[in-house]
Amino acid sequence: MKTFGHWLASPWLRSLLAALAGALPMLAFPAPSLWWFAYVALVPWILLARSAPTGKRAAYDGWFGGLGFMLAVHHWLLPSLHVFTVVLAGLLGVLWAPWGRLVRRFLAGVPSPGRGAAALVVLPSGWLMVELVRSWQGLGGPWGMLGASQWQVEPALRLASVGGVWLLSFLVVAVNVAVAVLVSVRESRVPAVAGLVATAAATSAAWIWAPRPDVDGRVRVAVVQPGIVDGVGSGERRFDREEQLTRRLAGEHPDLVVWGESSVGFDLGERPDLARRIAALSRETGADVLANVDARRSDQPGIYKSSVLVGPNGPTGERYDKMRLVPFGEYIPARSLLGWATSVGKAAGEDRRRGSEQVVMNVGHGLRVGPMVCFETAFPDMSRHLAQAGADVLLAQSSTSTWQHSWAPEQHASIAALRAAETGRPMVHATLTGVSAVYGPSGQRIGSWLSTEASTARVYDVPTAHGVTPYVRFGDWPVFGALLVLGVLGATEGARTLRLRRSAPESHVPPARTVHESAAHPGR
Repeated sequence: MKTFGHWLASPWLRSLLAALAGALPMLAFPAPSLWWFAYVALVPWILLARSAPTGKRAAYDGWFGGLGFMLAVHHWLLPSLHVFTVVLAGLLGVLWAPWGRLVRRFLAGVPSPGRGAAALVVLPSGWLMVELVRSWQGLGGPWGMLGASQWQVEPALRLASVGGVWLLSFLVVAVNVAVAVLVSVRESRVPAVAGLVATAAATSAAWIWAPRPDVDGRVRVAVVQPGIVDGVGSGERRFDREEQLTRRLAGEHPDLVVWGESSVGFDLGERPDLARRIAALSRETGADVLANVDARRSDQPGIYKSSVLVGPNGPTGERYDKMRLVPFGEYIPARSLLGWATSVGKAAGEDRRRGSEQVVMNVGHGLRVGPMVCFETAFPDMSRHLAQAGADVLLAQSSTSTWQHSWAPEQHASIAALRAAETGRPMVHATLTGVSAVYGPSGQRIGSWLSTEASTARVYDVPTAHGVTPYVRFGDWPVFGALLVLGVLGATEGARTLRLRRSAPESHVPPARTVHESAAHPGR
């Protein structure tokens, strides 16, 4: 029978173990939502990388672990992109290769207490750099950031108001490193315990020190979720269902009615009859209706996804065009090179156009809202900018109907809790087919979710708050701190290498001699 050591000696089996280890954090996200598991989920991956016989093998452990992580948190894309999902996960997994080398550099063998203590800062910093790079929209955006697994933990939400999801990711990785050291390196247990104590102290300090949002009012926001409507004529029938549900809100005195992403499949300029019907709904309910138009525009070329505000007299002129599009779902990066993706999955046949700027809308009743569309809510900078621009309420119009029976709807709904906590602004996540959710300015859930089975309209009493959170004021400071840590590491390693080269003994090779037994003089 082969021992575990023989398994680790096989490159292919070791790579498989790395991929499985990298996939474990998936269980911390919805739907399982085992938030506590995030604090130990990286330990098997870290232990594997630290045991690598060479730096090159550790890089492979990082790469395949990253592949497993990306494939696990995006597994719901498989029905749409098929094998291309694996290709993308493999390409993005490369980002973790340097992280694997860092794990071995600081934890291999029996690390000194100093090296173990440094690992508690360097390895989380390296992880943050991976999240930073893959957060670029062209690489798929920041879906599945490790800190986002803490969306339902009140102390974590308080930390998010200080340093955003970045700070949560840093601390979650630091705890994993400390646990890995505790279980594998007896000589370094003191710095590991000290790291755990420091994390607990930082959390306690944030709980006490971080300013809490000052709730100063309430608004009534209605969410209209029509549910699945497909087949021939689905655009018209979905509109009819939304109209029917919105009429039920008459007499409930909402301040705003929100429809989901792609709730209107026709340009309102070309279909004034639909604009008139929405305006009639605004008059009946006494509130503006924020629809989302997914159509080719009549006033300029191309297909846009746009949040369009309609009042009692028709479209008010307030409009937000989606800026950050879903790669392959709404456009194909480098279409001339990757256009073949349309033949293996449900990739976009035509690229949608992008908006140019974020918008804060005045929807009446003294209420200013900041709309985002679909996966734009995964980008913490977008909600931060809306809060800075004066939004009282953050809004997301979304649709995950393509992945209706996967974990995607719940994962998407959970992200809004972090955006609310980071900015100190309530957030409404309105979808076509679920999961719709509302969160208060501290990230706490308001009311119950509208599940993927629901077809209804519901009014939420949403607390509003003002003031500025540390995250809104100071931005992504944990990222800059991580950059500083890695910059100091690079400078230190460079100086160390230079010192070793200078201290290496010079070889004293006697000069070559000529036939006359005298030293050779090159060039003579």
